[in-house]
Amino acid sequence: MNRLFLLLAIFFFVYPIEGQSIRKNYTEMTNSEKTALVNAFYSLRNGPDLVDDLAIFHRDFFSFGISPNRDIHRNLMDEPEHQIFFAWHRMQIFEMEQAMQEIDPNISIPYWDSSIDQSPTSSLWDQDFMGSFDANWSLGRNLGSGNLPSPAQVTALQSTPGSNWPPPTSGNIGYYVYANNMERGSVHVGAHVWVAGTMGGRSSPRDPVFYLHHGNVDRLWDEWEKAQLSNQGSFHMTSTTMLRYDGTYNFDGETLPQVDPDVIADNKVLGVFYAQNQLAELSDYTVSIFGDGTDIRQAFNTHTESFYYQYLIRVGNNFEVPEGARCHIESVNEIELIPGFEAIAGSSFAAEIDQGAMAPLILLKEEETEDIVSNRIPFDLNDDDRFDVNAYDFKENIGDKVKVTIFPNPFLHSINVQLDTQLANFKVTIFDVSGKIVYENNFEGRDSVRILENHNWPPGIYVIEVSSNNQTLLVDKIIKQ
Repeated sequence: MNRLFLLLAIFFFVYPIEGQSIRKNYTEMTNSEKTALVNAFYSLRNGPDLVDDLAIFHRDFFSFGISPNRDIHRNLMDEPEHQIFFAWHRMQIFEMEQAMQEIDPNISIPYWDSSIDQSPTSSLWDQDFMGSFDANWSLGRNLGSGNLPSPAQVTALQSTPGSNWPPPTSGNIGYYVYANNMERGSVHVGAHVWVAGTMGGRSSPRDPVFYLHHGNVDRLWDEWEKAQLSNQGSFHMTSTTMLRYDGTYNFDGETLPQVDPDVIADNKVLGVFYAQNQLAELSDYTVSIFGDGTDIRQAFNTHTESFYYQYLIRVGNNFEVPEGARCHIESVNEIELIPGFEAIAGSSFAAEIDQGAMAPLILLKEEETEDIVSNRIPFDLNDDDRFDVNAYDFKENIGDKVKVTIFPNPFLHSINVQLDTQLANFKVTIFDVSGKIVYENNFEGRDSVRILENHNWPPGIYVIEVSSNNQTLLVDKIIKQ
């Protein structure tokens, strides 16, 4: 039986409803939610293209290896001062979600649990959902190209013990160990490789399923923080700022906020909750005060926090709507306001059942949905998009590095590979723009080699990879004159 325990509205609907988020498994979305999500992705590519802007940024700052230049990936365990993998992707999803909620306040980006949902014929890939984008945006997916994580692998990762700051030296416990194993392991890498195509490269955010996958990564991080660090005090990341979210980046005339990654280690700072098994619990949370531009939750022009979920929403246990705050909670089925919930005088709060979504159910008919409004806007590909060799194959050494120098670059007839130490064995592989291997050779007991080009390589850009014992030492672009 559908129940609504309280309906309270104080001049609420004169204000725009813009939102925070209850994120759920995509299988718990209504049909109308799925359509709205798909249409929002399409809509955001008309005009200022946020989908492509985020993808290009992700590509351009993907990883610089051991370098003073800040980047998004591969910073652990050698460069903890640059570690922003979890926090950066959390803000990326939030930025995308906030833009979508300007289109429809009930949109939230769902998650795809790839340890359970592993079929290429899953409803995830239906043409009225994520399958819609493959041909329209030329994503080149090849579902099943790799291995997805098993539930046991997820359990093992999530069982990584936490620790207080500073990080431990044992190498098998603590936040940095967890973050490194997540980023480089199958729980993160698996879906990128399994989907393949654009999803397998540095421009992977061009594939909308990227956001569902990273929604799951973010959910797991949230669960790990609560389970492993709840009784161990505060953890502090070394980095105090993030690329894109450093108060200098401008998109479509708006300067994005400055965000300390440590501040958003708790996803509730962004007003984000994860629902599971038909239950969303909203607790230990204070709704943002309307007009407080210093609050990250309002940095993207959010005025009213809106939470929408098809199933039970339980609100209480220190959930507060303070004076001046605006909050809207909506369910298709049931809302419970339990002890610990408080809407202070002077706040604007509403809780309601979505009758529009319920009506077709009452009539025992299938839910009526809007049509998908798609587009075929090609991405403007350049050379940087084509060099994604092993983009998510994080096999480079995570201990002491061997410095590799390639010269001259550009080259004409030969190129030199110089190592700063002699290795028992190493391999040099060179790829053309299509990913085809044009040169491959193994060397023993050397610290330098000269590779002679056989004069039939056309001028252009190539990729050189130097590896030893299946450990990548360097991947770089080289230019043949």
